[in-house]
Order: sequence, then C-alpha cells, then structure tokens
Amino acid sequence: MLRRAPLLLLAARAAALVVPMKAANPTKSLTGQWLERANGAGSIDVGAILQTTQSKTLVVLGTHAADFNACEYMQKVRFYLPRLAEAGVDRYLFVVNGDARQASKLAELLDLPDDVELLADPTGAAGRRFGCDRGFRPDDAELNPYVKLTVVGLGFGPPWQTLPPVLAGYFGSPNGKRDWIEAAMRQNELAGRTPAALTLGADGAVLGNKFDDLPLDSASSDRSNLKDVQLAHYDELKPADDRCLTQLGGCAVVGPGGAPLYSWVDRGLCDVPDFEALLEAIDVPPEVSV
Repeated sequence: MLRRAPLLLLAARAAALVVPMKAANPTKSLTGQWLERANGAGSIDVGAILQTTQSKTLVVLGTHAADFNACEYMQKVRFYLPRLAEAGVDRYLFVVNGDARQASKLAELLDLPDDVELLADPTGAAGRRFGCDRGFRPDDAELNPYVKLTVVGLGFGPPWQTLPPVLAGYFGSPNGKRDWIEAAMRQNELAGRTPAALTLGADGAVLGNKFDDLPLDSASSDRSNLKDVQLAHYDELKPADDRCLTQLGGCAVVGPGGAPLYSWVDRGLCDVPDFEALLEAIDVPPEVSV
C-alpha cells in the first residue's frame, strides 16, 4: 500500500487537472453566446470576441452575484491585473450570473477596475455552455435549491471539492499565497467591512497582519464577504433563476485567434483557481522568427 501511495497521489493530481471537453475549448463552446454588457453598451458574442484575440484574453465565467466564488474571482482578478497584463493579457471579460444591475453592484462593492468588461448572464447559460458544474442534483425539480446549496456547502456532493479550500483557509496551505488575500481584506476594511484583520496606516498602507502567525487570512476574507457583501446585499444580488444558485464557475485564457491556453472549472464553493498556476500556464514564449 505504501508503494502505491505515490501513484495514488499522482493519479489524484492528474484528475484535478481534467476539465470538461467544452471548457478545454472556450472559444468554440462560447461562440454564439450573446451577453449584455453591464455598462449598457450593447451585447457581444463571447466566442466571437475570443476569436479576435491578438495577444491574450481572460474570461471568467462567474457565479451569481451573492456567491462566495464570484466575490473571490473578482478579488483575485482585481489583485492580479498588473501581472496578467505583464503576461500579455490585454482583455478581461467577467461574466456574472445575474442582470446588469447586479453585476455592476458587485463590481462596485469590490472595487473592480473598469478595465474588466462586465457581462450579465441572468440564466447562467454561458457557464453551462462552458461546462461549469451545475451543482448537486441539478435536474431534481422537487428538491429545494437551497437544500442543494446546503449539501455542497457542507462538503457533500457531487461536487466534492468544497471542504479542501475551506479547511485550507482555516488551517493554512504550504503552497498558499497570502498577498491577494491581504489586498482583498484591505479593500474590505477601507470600505468599512469587518472583521478587521489588518493594521492600516493613516494612508491606508498595510502595517501589519493580525494573523501573521496564523493562516486564517482567507477565512477572514470569506467571512467579510459573507457578512458585508453577500448577506448585507442579498436582496439586491440574489439570483432570479434558481439554477444559478447552485451553479459553479470557471475561467479560461485564450491566445491569438482564440487558441486555448488555460481552462478551469470550479469543483466546489471557494474552489477557484490559483492565479499563480494560471500565470505559469499562460507564460508561453513568443515565437522566434527566422
């Protein structure tokens, strides 16, 4: 059994990298999917936009606006924008499973830069076309959607990957990154949200982290999102389509002509991608002309 352990770990790692066929080719799966721009500037065919990519385009298939994953995706995109730009990403599409007002409200609460193009998808159709997980027993019309959400939130499934990121938030991960979490908590605290986990200077600079010796940062950020964003504004942000309550998200980066460079689908609540891994995956050397 001990000899088999490394093989089992490798198999688990390989399984974690598998994405649905549709997600593996986002340009193809999203071609013909028209979504409204949240700023009121008309609608776009998402796949057609990806086909026009000359450098690199990031597309996030977010969850509904009152969901953990949508908040964390926005906070990560906000923090990683400069490094994404350095990696050659020059267009950013962010789909929210809600109407234009809800997408704009969440972006306002989390201070998402205007560089990110917000797209409204009230029915979650783009995510389903991409291959996002639809949650626990999605076709069971008799089961209350909040019961389905509770099952996944407690770590039961499928999908099964809610507990690992939640436990990592409380107990830490040896490979975890804290900088984006600290930036998210700073934005929360400057907006008057709690818990106050940082010590900020008069100019808003971070002077210290109360959890420097304890790996509770992401748990604190999630609690702040839950209390002061998701619950405080739930009536404004909650999905009108019950399917969106349990549907998870995903993201992709495409290169010139819409060629896929990276794809991800969430496997549970709080199970959004490691953007360090994303950046590593899209760090494709330019072709050398001869």
